[in-house]
Amino acid sequence: MPQSKVDLSAQRRVLQLETFYVLLVALHGHHSEEELIEDLLQRVCSVLDPAAAAVVTRDANGRARSAASVGWPGPAPDADAFLEDAVWQELLTQGRPLERHGGSFAGRPFQHLLSVPLEYRSIFQGYLTVLDKERRDEEEAEFSEEDSRFLTAIAALAGVMLDGLRQMETLVTESERLAEENKVLRGRFVDEVDGQKIVAQAPEMRRVLKRVERVGPRGVSVLLRGDSGTGKELVAKLLHFLSGRSGPLIALNCAAIPESLLESELFGIEGGVATGVRARAGQFELASGGTLFLDEIGDLDVGMQVKLLRALQEREITRVGGRQSIPVDVRLVAATHRDLEAAIEDGSFREDLYYRLKGVEIRIPPLSERRQDIPPLVSHFAEKFCRREGIPLPSFSREALDLLFNYDYPGNVRELQNLVEAAVSLSDVRVDGELIQSIIGTVAPSRPEALDLQTVEQRHIQRVLAMCKGNKSAAARILGLDRRTLQRKGF
Repeated sequence: MPQSKVDLSAQRRVLQLETFYVLLVALHGHHSEEELIEDLLQRVCSVLDPAAAAVVTRDANGRARSAASVGWPGPAPDADAFLEDAVWQELLTQGRPLERHGGSFAGRPFQHLLSVPLEYRSIFQGYLTVLDKERRDEEEAEFSEEDSRFLTAIAALAGVMLDGLRQMETLVTESERLAEENKVLRGRFVDEVDGQKIVAQAPEMRRVLKRVERVGPRGVSVLLRGDSGTGKELVAKLLHFLSGRSGPLIALNCAAIPESLLESELFGIEGGVATGVRARAGQFELASGGTLFLDEIGDLDVGMQVKLLRALQEREITRVGGRQSIPVDVRLVAATHRDLEAAIEDGSFREDLYYRLKGVEIRIPPLSERRQDIPPLVSHFAEKFCRREGIPLPSFSREALDLLFNYDYPGNVRELQNLVEAAVSLSDVRVDGELIQSIIGTVAPSRPEALDLQTVEQRHIQRVLAMCKGNKSAAARILGLDRRTLQRKGF
């Protein structure tokens, strides 16, 4: 054999091996089926040097997916045209590589044709065809047996790559579908948690919920800041749900329990500490594996703060009268309406506990800063109350809605709920402005004069007490406060 032919054959083999290597390296580099077949066509043409070539793929139902071709004088045929050609039908029938001398393929005449199926696990995903080998120097004018073996091997590799790409595509599609479903489900849950609707049309509240959704699945402690009645406990419930923790949500209002009983309530008590006392688990033990929500954390005395800090740091508690340490796994969510920074300055709140609680801080805006939520909240509270009481739902006049919209709500969402329920209870078929005015008192329908929050709160409590004729228990219920809290406020 002439030296030039030996050299050319060796170069061709090297090129074939390089093509296999590059394709294997690129196995994970293609992001789409179109990229893959374009790359495949280019590399096959660089080795076999055909006058024309085409790659076409189809889906699992036999419909055309992608096509790439070179060497057609006019507009290149589309994938459907290639799959309608007799060559493809013959490949499907034979199930093996095809060689033809003379004829026409997808409208292009040829002298010599090689065609191989793109197949993996007996699934025909398409085919690869080359036409009329270009003659170079003393080379044969037709494709050789070696060329056929190379084309068959490349097609087999391409079949594996196509299958991998399609599986990845299926996984991505399924992942996106599940993500969308999860988003919808979370959206539904954000709308309602534990039977209570979370209305968040105002941008300020939407930002709160977005932050809650982000931090909910994490184990970090959360400090909820906001005035009384803004919905801190509802947000704590949402944080617990999003955490995915298997244990329960245990809520405890630190301001509602006498200091003498708070330690045993938090940490439990051993039996026999005093006459008739039985052993009892505290809220930390009950919440283990779940979430402990401590409301009004700013009302803890300094001594109890020290014990709480130790429990959070050591992740263990000791019951009152006990000696044995009990490990606890608790995600803590705390809430307060107090200015903790000022409390740290005056020494009534420990700075180290503050930073232990403040893993992530979330401020819940007062209702006066999220007035867009007032109309939907009025509708929700009215519907919920009528459903619970089994009474017809009244309508609200424009004047009544305007009064409700412009009122400043020192008691926030809780006060709005109580106000709506009172209005519905006193109405017949329609809640008018006069009824709303009689309930909220003499507050002007427009914005009140600039007052500090404490003064506004004091005036509102006085109005409710007057409406209840001095009955503190009834006033506390309307205000959504504990009677002890009302007493601490000086009433």
